[in-house]
Amino acid sequence: MDNDLNVWRAKADVTQEELADAVEVSRQTINAIERGRYDPSLELAFALADFFECAIEDIFQPDTE
Repeated sequence: MDNDLNVWRAKADVTQEELADAVEVSRQTINAIERGRYDPSLELAFALADFFECAIEDIFQPDTE
């Protein structure tokens, strides 16, 4: 799944560690999502969208392949 998590995180001026703490996951999980190596659970996707006060679709886009 494609995502713009790093863009949203940069706009909010938060580190991977700070975001991870806010949504109760590890920094490695945030890093893996940003690199496209891990697709978050629906629960985590909602938590991230809630943190940035946006829709899930603003952060995550399904693969077009």
